[in-house]
Amino acid sequence: MRGSLVIVGFFVAGIIVGVLHLIPQFEWFSNVSYITLCALIFLVGFMIGNDVEIFQKFRSLNRLYMLLPLMTIVGTLAGCAITTTLLPHRSLSDCLAVGSGMGYYSLSSVLITQSRGAELGTIALLANIVREVITLLGAPIMVRWFGKLAPISVGGATTMDTTLPILTNACGKDFVIVSIFHGFIVDFSVPFLVTFFCEL
Repeated sequence: MRGSLVIVGFFVAGIIVGVLHLIPQFEWFSNVSYITLCALIFLVGFMIGNDVEIFQKFRSLNRLYMLLPLMTIVGTLAGCAITTTLLPHRSLSDCLAVGSGMGYYSLSSVLITQSRGAELGTIALLANIVREVITLLGAPIMVRWFGKLAPISVGGATTMDTTLPILTNACGKDFVIVSIFHGFIVDFSVPFLVTFFCEL
């Protein structure tokens, strides 16, 4: 929870600094987000590749649980498509691009900003941060009302990192591998889905 509040705090601070023009503009600023994004993707890949046991853990996973990432992606996109009917000023591709972030705000918001502009990129950032915060705060309630797979699905791409400790406490240690597998697959899908919907 504290990590999410720190991220929101930096986001608000960035808005304030931008509005007040406290930092001068330089030409190389436009490349900073892309370079940071590439470094982030490299580090995620490095961490996954560096864990020699992760593939053995995936092999021991119940076959039915392997469908959870697919259900999360399909359910999220279906929800975004329905939301389009409530937002007539937004196209279906806009809503699907935002939803395709699956909680991975640092990646999806940059890709959407580069493709569709800062306004939709900001919406994507906030939507995906809210998804993470809902998981952090609501995991115990979701387990009680909907079962142990519910908060994992809601967590989206965050279930292999930031929300994993909360999910472990709420769902139990038996679901740690499920959370990691789910986060890994959903995380991997984000750049492809966001790019696809941004290009429609």
